[in-house]
Amino acid sequence: MEVTQTQQDGIVILGLKGRLDSNTSDDFEKKLLGLILAGETRLVLDFKELDYISSAGLRVLLKAAKELKRNNGRLAFCCLKDYIREIFELSGFVSFFPIHATLEESLMAS
Repeated sequence: MEVTQTQQDGIVILGLKGRLDSNTSDDFEKKLLGLILAGETRLVLDFKELDYISSAGLRVLLKAAKELKRNNGRLAFCCLKDYIREIFELSGFVSFFPIHATLEESLMAS
């Protein structure tokens, strides 16, 4: 999986490309938690090019959300493909994560 990092208006944007699964989740967790521990409190994950997410990937997102909550931070997701959105719906993630159709909407809400 490839991860790109940009920043806009104090919000870190991580673009994920490929598969977030048991093979890639450890590296992504280190990157994401590293940002949070370094003081970043506003993050947007852009899933436009994410092809797959497993339970290991979902676990990383939950762990990051818990860490951000301790620091009064915010985490939002955008550009989910229909089948990834369905995974979020089945797992209940849509009820406690802000999910937006576009990156611009996520940035405005963050």
